[in-house]
Amino acid sequence: MLNEAVNLENSLEAGVEPERRVRDRGATERAILAAAKRLLAEEGFQNFGINAVARRAGCDKQLIYRYYGGLDGLVEAIGADLGTWVKDRIPEDTGGMFLLTYGDLMERLSLLLLDALRNDQLMRRILAWEISENTEQVRRLSEARSKALALWLERMRGSLTPPKGVDTAAVNAIVIAAIQHLVLAASAGGQCAGLSLKTSRDWEKAATALKRIVRGVYG
Repeated sequence: MLNEAVNLENSLEAGVEPERRVRDRGATERAILAAAKRLLAEEGFQNFGINAVARRAGCDKQLIYRYYGGLDGLVEAIGADLGTWVKDRIPEDTGGMFLLTYGDLMERLSLLLLDALRNDQLMRRILAWEISENTEQVRRLSEARSKALALWLERMRGSLTPPKGVDTAAVNAIVIAAIQHLVLAASAGGQCAGLSLKTSRDWEKAATALKRIVRGVYG
């Protein structure tokens, strides 16, 4: 679905008329959503508006109002799409790993999240906005991502319980914050606190350190 929408968007750049390129509602909605996500990833909220999205999608801006109710509705749709992002990038299968302890679970989540964020420009944008902008649109996207992660953890946790005396909310928040900062720092300057984050070997070192921290707390 997404590839189809992106292909529709790319055809605009080749000079195809929007009326001929997008004929049905489903294709138009997918083109609008894909264009909105790409615009956010590349330029951020500063240049995010109905007209800009319409140009990217190759459609009349009235269709955005008709199908999404305007800019706020489009942001809501992007937020809903983040739930799919978690499902696609952080799968619920264990990948052959036996989750026997809460530590197993958090190690898997941490490594999957690290890899997913490294490979998603839009999600990195959202993370950066969370710590630099206090707008309703950013809060909506942040809450959607946080909710999707919390639901993943709840489903995967099952009967697994953390060690007694461990404040899991605090520990997990710090682990996730560390992962997010590593990714953002790497994107901005290729390093974090003196740790190079440019090569596969660099990221293997970071992943190993992350696992040791998680196991140090959860066993």
